[in-house]
Amino acid sequence: MRRQSGLALLACLIAPIQGVAQARDSTRADSVRFLEDLVVTARRPVTSIYQLPLAVTRIEIPPAMRAGGYSVTEALSRVPGVLVQSRYGTSDVRLVIRGFGARGAGDRSNAGTSRGVRVLLDGFPETEPDGRTSFDGIDLAAAHSVEVIRSNASSLWGNAAGGVVSFTTVPHFEDGYADLETAFGSFGLQRYIGHGGATLGNGRLAGTVTHTVFDGWRRHSAAERTLLNAGIVSELGTRSRLGVYLMGSSNRFLIPGPLTQAEVEADPQQANATYASRNERRFNRIARIGMNFEQGFGSAGALSTQIFVNPKILQRSERGTFRDFTRYHLGGNLVYRVTGSVGQDRKAGLLAGVDEAYQDGAILFYSLTPEGNRGTELRDNMGEGANNLGVFLEGNVDLTEQWAVTLGGRYDAIKYHSRSYLNPRLDARKTFDRLTPKLGVNFRLTPTQSFYLNVGGGVEAPAGNETDPASTFGQDTVTALNPLLAPIRSTTYEIGTKQVALLGGWLEQVSYDVSLYRTNVTNEIVPYRGGRFYFTAGKVRRYGAELGLVMRSRSGISLESAVTWSNHKYIDYRVDSVHYGRPNQFADYSGNRIVGVPDWIYHVTLGIAPKALDVLELRLGIQGESRYFADDANRTEVPSYTLANLGLGLRRPIDLGPAVSVRGSISINNLFDRRYIASAFLNPDVVNGVPVAFEPGLARSVTVSVSVGRR
Repeated sequence: MRRQSGLALLACLIAPIQGVAQARDSTRADSVRFLEDLVVTARRPVTSIYQLPLAVTRIEIPPAMRAGGYSVTEALSRVPGVLVQSRYGTSDVRLVIRGFGARGAGDRSNAGTSRGVRVLLDGFPETEPDGRTSFDGIDLAAAHSVEVIRSNASSLWGNAAGGVVSFTTVPHFEDGYADLETAFGSFGLQRYIGHGGATLGNGRLAGTVTHTVFDGWRRHSAAERTLLNAGIVSELGTRSRLGVYLMGSSNRFLIPGPLTQAEVEADPQQANATYASRNERRFNRIARIGMNFEQGFGSAGALSTQIFVNPKILQRSERGTFRDFTRYHLGGNLVYRVTGSVGQDRKAGLLAGVDEAYQDGAILFYSLTPEGNRGTELRDNMGEGANNLGVFLEGNVDLTEQWAVTLGGRYDAIKYHSRSYLNPRLDARKTFDRLTPKLGVNFRLTPTQSFYLNVGGGVEAPAGNETDPASTFGQDTVTALNPLLAPIRSTTYEIGTKQVALLGGWLEQVSYDVSLYRTNVTNEIVPYRGGRFYFTAGKVRRYGAELGLVMRSRSGISLESAVTWSNHKYIDYRVDSVHYGRPNQFADYSGNRIVGVPDWIYHVTLGIAPKALDVLELRLGIQGESRYFADDANRTEVPSYTLANLGLGLRRPIDLGPAVSVRGSISINNLFDRRYIASAFLNPDVVNGVPVAFEPGLARSVTVSVSVGRR
């Protein structure tokens, strides 16, 4: 019944928009011109949104959003189908797209990382070969746009491709620019940002440096990060293009840990006593240099290649040990594409390529001093590596002027190896491989309105820490890699429609994006005891409906909304409780809700920029999510919440002189200072019969930013 009501609501919302768009079809020429900006760079190759049989959202990052903080939640929460939770107000976020990545929260190496979603920065993977993603190198201050492919994207991107999130840091510009920005806010937030860009012949050089300090709302949640993003893009000839990119980050953040419900009610600002006593934290120092090159051939062919090197030094205090990681992540790809015609001048294209990514390094486990620092006892000396090799092929053909078909597939081989230099008998290797097909049909009713359907397979291998087996009472760990976990296999069926219309009356622009999906999943991996070990759910079924809507008027009023409804359930799931000290005891959770995913997610922003106050814009936002369960038994409930946010800023810079301008904004998040749970540990530890699961969200916070620029 709830599913039917959700679909009916979407139908009611779409119907009037469709009617307006059809009534104003005379503005099609304006829409065609507007279409030039609506392309997807995260797609192989760059493609118009309306040619893709996929659910895609593109967001331009406004200056006020860049200044507010270094979490990506403010941008991604505007995308339907996406659940993004800021666990402590820093770069430690939980990112979920249509249920993929739901397990990426909790203890162990889950802190500060996401799962199941491939994240790109200027086309280079932030996602490691085993599917884990940290956000050390991503700051909205450096980003100019973000694209989100919500459809299953394994046929092009392979492992951890429940969706693709792609950030771009080098903007398009014709004249050089430079500006300095500072922002101050509640709970000790300090932001210092420098932007610069210059033209060099046929090239563009752009860079951003940010330094952020945050004392944190909860105790033991302070963070500090310094980040550099730079890139140069140059046209070497009429059909040659070279890009060189640099990223470096030093990111340190403390982890306050989860609380019981009683602790949240007594003092939501407190830290978990165990986490505070061990000074649990992450200190990540990473760098990357990458290059991409594209060369055109003949009249319709092009070959592109990419290489990158990504060294990492990671330190953490975790579960009573101090850990030193030294890693190097390197790889690249080679992609060839060709376009032509079939039959009566119908366009056709072929895309073929190979991706390679490898990561390896050493891990030293030390004792932990009472102050939470590295001790002198070396407890373990390990090495772990992962390699992801993928080969893909995709063809598309226009059957008519309106109908187009896309067919493709990809083969992935993900290999893990683990070495113990103190106990070599634990050494192990394991390979996961999978062929993932994709079929899509696209119908373009107009140049800026399309309908699509697609069917696609997906693969997601267990991440490195998830393959680490849990010993039963410390007695039976005989290998460093869990032989029981299998890759997550999924099949998604999706239909959708999207349109943008430029109108001539009071309502200047209307655009919408609607999609419905069903995903069947086998071997869903579920964390237990906060991520200390993992079980595999036999079968899972996910249903969902998503609506993105944007309306802009000539009077300066705008409305942006993203609404998501989902119904995710375990179909076949029987759990062995041996790791809880109860061997030969089982629980059947078939029919229960999947942990960590609310039924409803919503984000609505009303913008007011009246002509009388030409330079000012007021923005009022409402966001929230319904309740969800933190445990497979569906007994630990995370309550729903709704928050209001308010922002006031300059729509455009104010000139102070011939070449100097100033810009500013003020924002208030959680305007009414509501108490809420921002995130939760899934299947958490239970102490004295009470789950330790809840991570309280930030109280009301104010941020003020001012920037001075030269353009």
